[in-house]
Amino acid sequence: MSVSTEVLNGRLTVVTMDYPPVNALPVSGWFAVADAMKEAARDPQIRAVLLRAEGRGFNAGVDIKEMQKTVGFDALVGANRGCYEAFKAIYECEVPVIAAVNGFCLGGGVGLVGNCDTIIASDDAYFGVPEVDRGALGAATHLSRLVPQHLMRTLYFTSRTIPANELVGHGSVLEVVPRAQLDDAALALAGEITAKDPRVLRAAKAALNGIDPIDVNKSYRFEQGFTFELNLAGVADEHRDEFVHTGSNLTT
Repeated sequence: MSVSTEVLNGRLTVVTMDYPPVNALPVSGWFAVADAMKEAARDPQIRAVLLRAEGRGFNAGVDIKEMQKTVGFDALVGANRGCYEAFKAIYECEVPVIAAVNGFCLGGGVGLVGNCDTIIASDDAYFGVPEVDRGALGAATHLSRLVPQHLMRTLYFTSRTIPANELVGHGSVLEVVPRAQLDDAALALAGEITAKDPRVLRAAKAALNGIDPIDVNKSYRFEQGFTFELNLAGVADEHRDEFVHTGSNLTT
């Protein structure tokens, strides 16, 4: 289980998440994503980052089983801090970040891709934030970057998912390709971006973040406050225990 990095042509850093069976990241995994993004940005020759995953799906969110096995609140606090750092590092990465999404992208996965600059998805990809079903909140900030407000609220309240091909119509997913072609399509886009002057790319990223109408870091941190309230009230534990005991194949 790891977050690994590879530099291609001295211009592109590829960050790969691989946490079988469903890429539900433990606390250390979220911090590893954050570290990989920060490290990539330190190299002045790097012009873009590609975030991808191995396995059945892109990301199933937080590892709830790890959280329920941990006594006290260390895993909960760690997951909240780790998600915040990972999402923030992607958003603040000094170069464009491309997400290549395969299969499911749920919960914290939406937090990751919602802060990316460009999303390419496979034809089996779908997105959702099932936090309401888990007795927690978060990533509405990032879901709202993928779909309009009323649809975001409907998806959030119902815990429904939305297929990648519908997001193309909303302009948040650039293109949908057969799964076998996902990496090639993402690398082709990355090649187009990395052909640009890295000095201009970095200035462009800073400029676009500067005109963003919402402070995504502050917005997500605000959401997390309600997650802590639900945990202190014991509500979140009830839902997480139920989720673990049902033996679901996905952890979100």
